[in-house]
Amino acid sequence: MPSDPLPEAALAPAGDAPRPPLVLASASPRRLDLLARLGIVPDRVDPADIDETPRKAELPRGLAGRLSRAKAEAVAARSPGALVLAADTVVGVGRRILGKPEDAAEARRFLEFLSGRRHRVTTGVALVTPDGVVRTRLVETTLAFQRLTDAQMEGYVASGEWEGKAGGYAIHQRAEVFVRFLSGSHSNVVGLPLFETAQLLRGVGWLRP
Repeated sequence: MPSDPLPEAALAPAGDAPRPPLVLASASPRRLDLLARLGIVPDRVDPADIDETPRKAELPRGLAGRLSRAKAEAVAARSPGALVLAADTVVGVGRRILGKPEDAAEARRFLEFLSGRRHRVTTGVALVTPDGVVRTRLVETTLAFQRLTDAQMEGYVASGEWEGKAGGYAIHQRAEVFVRFLSGSHSNVVGLPLFETAQLLRGVGWLRP
């Protein structure tokens, strides 16, 4: 689907040089909210339409890195002159990838699998500059859920919060009460590691200071 034309430039504060427009290659409202914490509103949101199916024997870290880069490059190809930011978040238990549940029954199975176990959430972040340079980060957070009761799982599935969420849960909503241990970036689990994203944008001179 054709995308809207980009503005010629998104101007930085008075006295600074012009900077390229920033395109977010994601439709996730959570990522928009997280960017807002950095004082950033993308010039355009242009979700990448790519196949996110894991490859045979692909590990969670590899999938997150591959998809984030592929999303950024796909949107950059139709966004000349722009800075394109993309991310992909993957929930993994060992070598197993827990994607987005297809239905309530699968969401329940995911919760049963995560109950009482540690798991990892990995987000790949990719930034493509106007001259085609790709910069990436891979951020991993380790979490553990408490042992969940049937009532807790049934209540969470009934809430519908699992829909469209990697691993079948959203830490920024009701599922946060299930987390008994977390090591690493909380914003990474929500969908965009803020420290690393800010470092990428500062590294290309877009985010100031």
